Amino acid sequence: MPAVSGRRLEGERDVEGNPVIELKHISVAFDGEPILQDLNLSIRDGEFVTLLGPSGCGKTTTLRIIGGFVNPDAGDILFNGKRINDLPPYKRGVNTIFQKYALFPHLNVFENVAFGMRVQKKSEKEIRKTVKEMLEMVSLSGYERRSVHRLSGGQQQRVAIARALANNPKVLLLDEPLGALDLKLRKDMQVELKRIQQATGITFVFVTHDQEEALSMSDTVVVMDKGVIQQIGSPQDIYNEPRNAFVADFIGESNILDGIMVDDFLCEFAGRRFRCVDQGFAPRESVDVVIRPEDIDVVSAAEDCLTGVVTQVTFKGVHYEIIVDVNGFKWMIQSTDCQRVGDTIGLRIQPDEIHIMKKSSYSGLFGDYSSFSDEMDEEPSAPEEAEEA
Repeated sequence: MPAVSGRRLEGERDVEGNPVIELKHISVAFDGEPILQDLNLSIRDGEFVTLLGPSGCGKTTTLRIIGGFVNPDAGDILFNGKRINDLPPYKRGVNTIFQKYALFPHLNVFENVAFGMRVQKKSEKEIRKTVKEMLEMVSLSGYERRSVHRLSGGQQQRVAIARALANNPKVLLLDEPLGALDLKLRKDMQVELKRIQQATGITFVFVTHDQEEALSMSDTVVVMDKGVIQQIGSPQDIYNEPRNAFVADFIGESNILDGIMVDDFLCEFAGRRFRCVDQGFAPRESVDVVIRPEDIDVVSAAEDCLTGVVTQVTFKGVHYEIIVDVNGFKWMIQSTDCQRVGDTIGLRIQPDEIHIMKKSSYSGLFGDYSSFSDEMDEEPSAPEEAEEA
């Protein structure tokens, strides 16, 4: 019997509008190594979709398949219901913005934006009108004659966006375009990209390994690992209802424990029984239990709650990250109240803050914070293109 609850089912998402892109049973291997394995994905018209995952998961290859830069070994690519496997990139109605913006250094801002329209032999009147509109949209009015060498990284990115939008694509593909920007500018551009997408109504397909970018910008997030889609859903669903331990660990912070479903709405973990909101599991079924750090209340140590010893406290500005040892399992708690290392505290968890997942191939690979450090969360510097190509 499948697990069900009062929440949205795993992988389910709201469906509105018609699909503009469909990938059906796509498989790709490079040098005999599988990169994508029987991938199926539908992208709606006007949707902001983010392909999210660690380096080498296949997200950039998926983007390149849509753009026509990589041919799949198997499967079909549909654009508005028509198979486009054999169409070259310039005939697909899509434009791509890469992490390296590929602006023409010998052309000024105006001519960079106008380039695609000149190739299409548009009239000079139409080119001037469109360039003006695009530069207004990306807040670069007055920069028409500026050399691209004199632009900041964020301004260069805006020029690349304007150039892509000037050709009026049905779909805009963005391959980690914010990766080269500093933190503040990257956050500003997240807001700007979402504004542009909503203003134009163009379908955006965005690739990133940054969870915050995916959650803050997207209508739909596609979480990938090892060439396989692990979960598709809204940012809220992906965060609150992870499908397996990989998704729970990759999206934000998670305490992941081995548990047993004693009965509907009753689970057992950490040596205690807890009321929960999940049901439909087999009696005594082994499960993974996910509890987000911000969903744990710190209380005075008492017999009716978990108790543990604080082993580490890190100030994060808006909250403290607190590592607590509960019978050898290191929990992470995020709280606005500071605790002292060595204190014994209580952990209280409400039923709707407990998320139950079926066991998967990722079970046992992620768990507590016994070796946690900020440095361990950093992404490897090797580009995904090198790993996938």
